[in-house]
Amino acid sequence: MHLFLPAALAVASALLVAIGTLVRQRASTARGGITRRWWLGVLIAAFGFGLQAAALGLGSLMLVQPLIVLSVLFALPMEAHLDHRRLTVHEWKWGLTLTLCIAAFVLITRPSPGQHQASAGVLATVIALLVVLLGALVITTRFVSLHYRALLFGAASGVLTGVQSFLVKGLMEQLGEGFFTIFTHPEIYLIVLVATGSVVAQQMAFAAHDLQTSFPAMTVMEPAVAMILGVLLLGERAQVGVVEGIFVVLVLLLMFYATVVLAKHAAEREVEYEVEHAVSQ
Repeated sequence: MHLFLPAALAVASALLVAIGTLVRQRASTARGGITRRWWLGVLIAAFGFGLQAAALGLGSLMLVQPLIVLSVLFALPMEAHLDHRRLTVHEWKWGLTLTLCIAAFVLITRPSPGQHQASAGVLATVIALLVVLLGALVITTRFVSLHYRALLFGAASGVLTGVQSFLVKGLMEQLGEGFFTIFTHPEIYLIVLVATGSVVAQQMAFAAHDLQTSFPAMTVMEPAVAMILGVLLLGERAQVGVVEGIFVVLVLLLMFYATVVLAKHAAEREVEYEVEHAVSQ
């Protein structure tokens, strides 16, 4: 039962994020204008983020973040319906692979929560390492082609979003002490900073090259970073032995690869839609 509720909230969050993303995509004008339906998509996605926060408050990062990846899978049939087409064998194959990998990971590992919050010293260390890492990525983008620049900015956006999930989990724990208590801790201010940085990095990635390059990197880095932080900083653990551990690692690698394939496909379809929409105007 302690796994069911946060898992259900995470799946519902992934569904709403997928719906909100598609609504925003389809409501955008050819010139990038914002419509009322676009704001509806933002509202739906925001509600999905609220469910993700609730899931993180009840469960571990190792449980919630892999399930959030299902948003990529949920978008497939909805996108196909809007485009009046059937899903391809390729989409079914990797969609089923992603679903089975996520189910296997959760059922085998039975992730257990660690300590509720990271200490101030840990947060300071994370911030310092994050600044160094992102600084290195930004410097590197000045010496590579546009393709790799988009890839690096996409990875940076994913890293920041993963850190954001880690901070949100701490924030949800603080809410138990009272609403106004959260303003006495650094997490809420760091969330604003990290979220802003993620959006900026995302836009720079989109400006550098096509979505097929940056979107998969964003999609994979977010759960990977969040899960690593959960294990290293909060002491979250998977209840597996050595043999099971090796199998889980293989499942995770396959899950991330399936996510990349599906995210790349989603990005390609979005580019095709934007081109067709622009031509029809």
